[in-house]
Amino acid sequence: MADTAAMLRNGNVSIAPAAVGFYLAARLCTTFLAFQSDPRTGAYVNFAIHLLLLAIMAFHSLGPARFTLREMLPARPFKLTLGFLMMGLCSLSWSSTASETVAFAYWCELASEVVMIVLAMRAEHPYSAALSIMRGYICGALLIAAVEWLSPTMYDLRPGDDDFFSPNAIGFCCALGVFLIQIAGRRTIAFRIAAIILIISLLRSLSKTTIIAFVLSQGALLLLDQSRSRRAKIMTVGVAMVVAASFWQLFESYYEVYTHLGNQSETLSGRIGIWAFVLTRALEQPWFGHGFHSFRNVIPPFGSFEAWHAHNELLQQFYAYGLLGVVLVGTLYASLFRQVRGSSSRETRARLTALLVFILIRGLADTENFDLSLPLWLISLISITLSGALPLALPSVGTVGSIGEMPEATAEGSA
Repeated sequence: MADTAAMLRNGNVSIAPAAVGFYLAARLCTTFLAFQSDPRTGAYVNFAIHLLLLAIMAFHSLGPARFTLREMLPARPFKLTLGFLMMGLCSLSWSSTASETVAFAYWCELASEVVMIVLAMRAEHPYSAALSIMRGYICGALLIAAVEWLSPTMYDLRPGDDDFFSPNAIGFCCALGVFLIQIAGRRTIAFRIAAIILIISLLRSLSKTTIIAFVLSQGALLLLDQSRSRRAKIMTVGVAMVVAASFWQLFESYYEVYTHLGNQSETLSGRIGIWAFVLTRALEQPWFGHGFHSFRNVIPPFGSFEAWHAHNELLQQFYAYGLLGVVLVGTLYASLFRQVRGSSSRETRARLTALLVFILIRGLADTENFDLSLPLWLISLISITLSGALPLALPSVGTVGSIGEMPEATAEGSA
């Protein structure tokens, strides 16, 4: 067990889980870079990569299990995550989707992400697996940031492409990468530079909802995190103000475009119109919803703007799964929040609470097509790692600098 402790102190990264984390971020640019002329092939390639990674993780997890699925199940948010997946699968029997085959393929893709997390946790020490996955995601987010800066600018000054490389998706990937750096990264120059790059890339994405949610959640983190000195917090605020000032002219130009030339459906008044229309259609089937993969088959384009989701998390779940979905998702988030608040580490509580604040605020005006705003794979990772069913409590993030690090005595004491 001393070898395990040394591995955790050194922050060694396992390649297979890291590859999973990398792809979960980097997949955002696959179609944009190589398959814009044939997006269907891009979807097939993404699905094939999912299957390949699933096979790699299955092979990686062969042998005696460090933690079995039975030992993971006491983590209530993880059980509710599995319940959400089963609800989506069952909804295919009544879904208004145009193709049940395509809908099932998308469901398999979503479910495979959670399965890969379970296989990683089964094969390795849970903190080592979590560390590898999160650091892989951080590297993938840096790739997304690089592609963002090299991509052409759209008419509204935002980088990317509305169909294949959405600025909102770019912004969310960068913001989530920053949170994972805060949770899993060491306090080294390399990780600090990575965080700065991702924050600047988030601002450049001009993703309004994500930027607002990120700023407010980081403000909450400054108030909650007692591991930083007052001087460090003041310096952080000062640097943030300098970075924001450097983007001020771009913000002003974007505001002019947004208020005078932008698509009406993407403004606040347009969003209210989308919410009202989606709510009207959702009330047609209020108990169990229209089902998985039904949104674009039921909700028509709003002028030239074609919505991929309801732009509000609870409304999206109400539309897809009715009141059943709203109750299940609300229970899942509440259960995860209680698990986070029950952590013995103040630094862990502060960072994960800030992440939940970010997800809550962003979910008011943006969400995902099929997944939750806080991805199911990340809910599973956090819940299993925090679970009291495991023999180790989550180590202090701020004290040592990494979710995977702990004193050697703690590791040896669990042998």
